[in-house]
Amino acid sequence: MLARTEAEQLVSTVPTEPYFAGRWGSGQSIDTFDVIDPVTERRLTTVAAAGAREVHEAVSHARSALDEGEWGRTDGSARALLLHRLADLVEARSEEFATLESLDIGKPGFEPRAIDLPQAIGAFRYFAGWADKLEGRSVPTSPYMGRPTHSYTVREPVGVVAAITPWNSPTMIGSWKIAPALAAGCAVVLKPPEDAPLTSLLLASLIEEAGFPAGAFSVLPGLGAVTGQALIDHPGVDKISFTGSPETGYKVAVAAAKGFRRTTLELGGKSPQIVFGDADLDEASQGVAVGIFANQGEVCAAGSRILVARSVYDEFVERLVARARDIKVGDPFDDDTTMGALINARQLERVSQYVAAGIDDGARLIAGGGRPDGKGFFVEPTLFAEVDNTMTIARREIFGPVGAIIPFDSESEAVAMANDSDYALAATLWTSDVSRAHVVARRVRAGAVAINGWAPLDPRLPWGGSKLSGQGRELGWAGIEANTEEKTVTAVLSYTPE
Repeated sequence: MLARTEAEQLVSTVPTEPYFAGRWGSGQSIDTFDVIDPVTERRLTTVAAAGAREVHEAVSHARSALDEGEWGRTDGSARALLLHRLADLVEARSEEFATLESLDIGKPGFEPRAIDLPQAIGAFRYFAGWADKLEGRSVPTSPYMGRPTHSYTVREPVGVVAAITPWNSPTMIGSWKIAPALAAGCAVVLKPPEDAPLTSLLLASLIEEAGFPAGAFSVLPGLGAVTGQALIDHPGVDKISFTGSPETGYKVAVAAAKGFRRTTLELGGKSPQIVFGDADLDEASQGVAVGIFANQGEVCAAGSRILVARSVYDEFVERLVARARDIKVGDPFDDDTTMGALINARQLERVSQYVAAGIDDGARLIAGGGRPDGKGFFVEPTLFAEVDNTMTIARREIFGPVGAIIPFDSESEAVAMANDSDYALAATLWTSDVSRAHVVARRVRAGAVAINGWAPLDPRLPWGGSKLSGQGRELGWAGIEANTEEKTVTAVLSYTPE
């Protein structure tokens, strides 16, 4: 692991301009924005912001690359080779990616090393395997006016994909959008998060190094209200893949509806973790703590609603509080740090307001609730007990290290509370009863249910939710379907049997 001074020097090697049409440059842009270190509150670097002109050029070049250029003529086996080459390059530079995520986002480096980078590399390799296997179907069809027919389908790329990624895990979530789209033969225009754009810019340099044709991939850093808005409004975009808040997701859906364009929307969650009375409480308390506090709680699938059987409630609360108190909050580049800083001052204020709302609603604060002295957007690991599922902290996505512990008396009550949410992204079940686990997994409304382990992600598994958690799926075969159109071809044969 690099020291902080070495990590800060690494930033100077990362491109800071838009990349499109196979070249780097700010074009006509005159605006810039600063990237701030959430731990020191100092400027890490200044990035050139793409404007409407750059968005139009990037989308136009992406369309040309598909319709007339080399990318549109690149077959599946060649796309697979490029994606494997990209995976190798990311793996070789994985320490740089992990270091930049620690600087950019404020999370300890062991998290991107253990989760984000393996997931990103795995996604590129998994979808490389699909690139030359996008087969159609032969469909037996009836004669047409007495003449025999031959019908089949082919899978074709949906076209130009606008990918808009969040700041909490930009490398991993970026790969979820980029890998299947490139495997399918789409051209991708990536809008990285303004709070954490560095790994996306580094990734663009590796895509260029891997040899992807000009126009196949673009990255346009900038502000959401300017660059992001111009991208989702552009009529040349065929699909929008967005991960972020429901409020912004609604705007994306409205913009896409104007041209009946396709969308994949992953909009967060308020995921329950259900701890049954027969669970291994030591294992469960450790796993639940990870589900609340990983990445400072800035996780779409954060298991921040903890439903606990009343028979073990007191013991479990005691164990979970001990887990929270063992967490060391501090600089991600300190060896003993296990939780870093929130992304910015706005997020710190948001989390602080939710902590205050929990106290006002009558929940009992049993751990944390404050913030350390000094610089940085830090907040303590926070737990509330005696929470009711109607309280604000049980209903709203906090996106910070705040857990709400709620008792239940029966399995049916636990399932009812788990489903009584505006979100339906993920859920975790802690139990030693295998039969119960599978039965409850079917009853809980969520896009992904984990048993005895929080959020075991894999590129082979589809990911996404419903209700306010969004629509559509990423990863797995669903990721290919989301980036392709199935075309039907029917030939009316002139041959007449003798």
